[in-house]
Amino acid sequence: MNSPLICMTVTGTTLAEDVALVHKYEKYIDLVELRVDYLTEDEQLSIRKFPAMINKPCILTIRRDIDGGKFSSGEFSRTNLFARALSFANENKSKNFAYVDFEEDYNIPSIQDAAQAFGIRIIRSCHDMKKPILNLRERCEKMRRTGYEIPKIAFMPENLSDVLNMFEEGSKITDYEHIFCAMGNVGFPSRILSSLSNSFLSFVSPEEVIQNTSAIGHIDPVSINNIYNFHKINHDTTLYGIAGWPLLKTGSPEIHNKGYQQQNLNAVYLPVRAPGISETIEFADKMNIKGMSVTIPHKETVMPFLTETSQEVIQIGACNTIVKKDNGWAGYNTDAPGFRRALEEFLDGEKIKRKKVAVIGAGGAAKAIVYALKQMGARVCIFNRTISSAKLLAEKYGFEYCALDPSNVEILDEYSNLIVQTTSVGMTTDRPVEHDDPIWFYDFRGNERIFDIVYKPAITPIMQRAAEAGCKVCNGYKMLEYQAYEQYKLFTGKDYPVNS
Repeated sequence: MNSPLICMTVTGTTLAEDVALVHKYEKYIDLVELRVDYLTEDEQLSIRKFPAMINKPCILTIRRDIDGGKFSSGEFSRTNLFARALSFANENKSKNFAYVDFEEDYNIPSIQDAAQAFGIRIIRSCHDMKKPILNLRERCEKMRRTGYEIPKIAFMPENLSDVLNMFEEGSKITDYEHIFCAMGNVGFPSRILSSLSNSFLSFVSPEEVIQNTSAIGHIDPVSINNIYNFHKINHDTTLYGIAGWPLLKTGSPEIHNKGYQQQNLNAVYLPVRAPGISETIEFADKMNIKGMSVTIPHKETVMPFLTETSQEVIQIGACNTIVKKDNGWAGYNTDAPGFRRALEEFLDGEKIKRKKVAVIGAGGAAKAIVYALKQMGARVCIFNRTISSAKLLAEKYGFEYCALDPSNVEILDEYSNLIVQTTSVGMTTDRPVEHDDPIWFYDFRGNERIFDIVYKPAITPIMQRAAEAGCKVCNGYKMLEYQAYEQYKLFTGKDYPVNS
């Protein structure tokens, strides 16, 4: 089957707004879906003009609220809008809608006949916004009332097994065009790997209005092209990914995919989101994923699934990289060398040996960082809300530990030559500052060094507060880069093309 198309859904309130978005992104997309249900009532009366206003084939969609849309004025009004949009067909077909989306239970023969008479292809769709649809091939056969129609099924998966089923079902449909979409964060692979489900297209949304479709899993048209190289993905593409949950923000795909593109490797790296590592491993096995980065909360829970582990993983007790081998998954830890290299750059020649360092947190990332600090000769105190976790990690290396609590501010001050923040606190900034700053109770003097492993946002609340006091601060992006370079070599056997 042909390579999937990229369809940009426009959800502006006016046609002018939608036209401007199409013109801005037209080099990144193959066709456009006009969501009439987002337009104001006055604008809806002029939708017939839209195809002539853009230079791309267009899908006409008036999505009902029960199917995740915004149209709530009833079927009589919606049918009138369909009729208005499809009537008075232009001899120049590019000035007409190329496709129209009718739900599987929409049956108005006059409207459907008009669409077919004017050469407008019907997309016959069904949506389940709450649960998965599993019998996809059988459902497609029932939905295809003529060989002219394209069945579309969009559903909300409960887990990666539902997404895997979509790929398995779609791969067997090769004799007619169909559209499969697994929605939400768990369904993200269905957007990038549309070619593996033989889907006719994948939907994206412009950055300016992506909040309208982010809940169902749309990404922007620039990212699907520039980061994921969508049109180059095929059945021979080698798959890599990053496992985590909820994994809302990650810069790893951009780093890894840039390397593949620069070295002309037919490979793609994408997020695989799941709350449990067991379903991630099953998905990776069935999808033939060759290697994965592993992040929160799976760095420790992944270890029972490994048949081979590096010495660093054994010593650290956490794994952030897995590679598929003949006998199963091999585990590695690239966080430690990535952190050490980034820290040495940050310190700019200053030695950390025998310096007192405070490590905030005791999770998987902290384990790798404490391991690296031990190698560098630092004297460390681990601060964590759950003191038993801090105790377990500290005693492994002969370090100090205490509760992350205002009552221990004097101990934190003693170990403040360098403060390393290893938790996910600070990734969000829409809450009061004290909840996004793990040491909100500490008053910076101005001579501390702050290394926060969070990199999105680039300036976290703890970094901002420290910088305002005169401290030198650093986020975790360089650590991300350097550990990713190590992963890249484990995945591909090649050095990352840093200077390309």
